[in-house]
Amino acid sequence: MTHHRYILIVSVAGFVAFLAWLLVLFKLDPYQSMGIALGFFFVTFFITLACLFTVLGFYFRVWLLKNEIFYKHINTSLRQGFFLSLIASLSLVFQMMKVLSWWSGLLLVLIFVLLELYFSSQEADII
Repeated sequence: MTHHRYILIVSVAGFVAFLAWLLVLFKLDPYQSMGIALGFFFVTFFITLACLFTVLGFYFRVWLLKNEIFYKHINTSLRQGFFLSLIASLSLVFQMMKVLSWWSGLLLVLIFVLLELYFSSQEADII
């Protein structure tokens, strides 16, 4: 599969997830079914952000580095898109529980930066 096709599939999945997120946002009443509404909200929010960050990260890497190893960019972009959307989703959950502060948000970002450094070092050892 070429990198253009992969990015197209991720973009379409992100667009469908965005439409599903809008549907959940405007059609589900959290006062009638809180568990289902919140579950669908966070799942569609996470998938939308993961796809968005993956596509943006891929094109940013291609523009910035200008080399021809597209598959390495795809793997890194997918992992970092997953991490960034997890940070955003967890921050939203913390804010919903009223426990988000600047230091807990910073700690959350630090955890994922350390995870990214670990995976990047493992990837560098393989190459």
